[in-house]
Amino acid sequence: MMKRRTFIRNTVAGAAGLGLLNGKWNIAQAASFESKRPPVGKRTFTSDAVEAFIAKVKNDIHDPQLAWLFENCFPNTLDTTIKYTEADGRPDTFVITGDIPAMWLRDSTNQVWPYLPLANEDPKLKNMLKGVVNRQVSSVLIDPYANAFLYDKNEKSQWSTDYTVMKPGVHERKFEVDSLCSVIRLSHGYWKATNDRTIFDENWKKAMASILDVFRKQQKKHGNNPGYTFMRSSTLPTETLANSGNGRFVKPVGLICSPFRPSDDATIFQFLIPSNFYALQSLHNLNLIYHSFFPADPLIKEIGQLSNEISNALSQYAVINHPELGRIYAYEIDGYGSQVLQDEPNIPNLMSLPYLGCVQSNDPIYKNTRKFIFSTDNPYFLKGTAAEGIGSPHTPPTYIWHLGISMRGLTAESTDELKSCLHMLKTTTGGTGFMHEGFDKDNPEKYTRPWFSWANSLFGELVVKVWKQRPELLQG
Repeated sequence: MMKRRTFIRNTVAGAAGLGLLNGKWNIAQAASFESKRPPVGKRTFTSDAVEAFIAKVKNDIHDPQLAWLFENCFPNTLDTTIKYTEADGRPDTFVITGDIPAMWLRDSTNQVWPYLPLANEDPKLKNMLKGVVNRQVSSVLIDPYANAFLYDKNEKSQWSTDYTVMKPGVHERKFEVDSLCSVIRLSHGYWKATNDRTIFDENWKKAMASILDVFRKQQKKHGNNPGYTFMRSSTLPTETLANSGNGRFVKPVGLICSPFRPSDDATIFQFLIPSNFYALQSLHNLNLIYHSFFPADPLIKEIGQLSNEISNALSQYAVINHPELGRIYAYEIDGYGSQVLQDEPNIPNLMSLPYLGCVQSNDPIYKNTRKFIFSTDNPYFLKGTAAEGIGSPHTPPTYIWHLGISMRGLTAESTDELKSCLHMLKTTTGGTGFMHEGFDKDNPEKYTRPWFSWANSLFGELVVKVWKQRPELLQG
């Protein structure tokens, strides 16, 4: 089985037939944009509602290249990553991340997120989405510390030799706070989109109780959590944890320790601020569900207490004074006064906080933080001849991520910034017609992960937002 690091290499696409020259399209050579979607009979899932929606949006996009990219990318998750089954009428949906045949909790939520508004228009689509919720719940019940799972719950992973408790059905056991937040986000999002409360069954409640238990233990109020340690034999420090697999020391201040980032790289300091904001928002959503359907459940009190602790700790510890920009959010802290100032493209990141509902886009601290993100003070901000954006230690040092550009567009407030993001996205696919993980800032024909479904979904989500809110940008 392949892994993410396998794809951190320069994958050069043969773009001659597609007419890509220096990141710009030669229209004479690429007069027609042929669909890159698989034939209908080979798609892993189809939805009449999604197909009708693609046609509707594409018809309003006057730029043929952008329309082509939307048609390729928006349905890519459905076309290529879905394994849908039913057992006794119960939907079960396994969603691979793309070129790695495993299901990440975070990725799967984001991969199917753009389809939620269409769920009530297509019962088949609705059942598929319900199946993703069910599969996530069953995965949490296998191991709430795992970030990725296998289709066969009895299969052993290639990572079975990691120094942690690896159970059958688990692909990787890097604990990331955002993985569990993403389970809550999809449950809440599905309910709000469909008004279907049947997902909130006993298994779901057990999974939510398990999530709360893990969050509590990872606050490390009483020292290290004996339920989770992780080490891996690797030459890369980002692949393993220090301190006998516990990660670096923290001062317990109420925040939740996330040993790993959304990139699956180890944190430097375990209080990962974007993930704690995400946890707080997730707990608010969970509180709403419980008050709506389980008002007498004692878990409500625990949700409230944990929310208050995280909120107070974020207010007290998450903000630092930048010498030029003033008050900004740190990326990671340890509670002792140490901090990491940066942002990365993987979501949740600091840039995505308004998108996830964690802060208002006009919040002065967020606005200062956003200025920091797109400045040379952020060590992962890159500017090249093909594009500018955020890179990551997960990929080569000159590689910008499409996730970061799409999220910049989704959180942009100025028309010029939004137009710039759309332009960079459409001219940096390396001629493939799809988004990637990272690409070289000066040569987008060099990229990692040719099949990265989440990046395609997020790009599609951006185009849909522009279509709904600023349609004139698609008609120029």
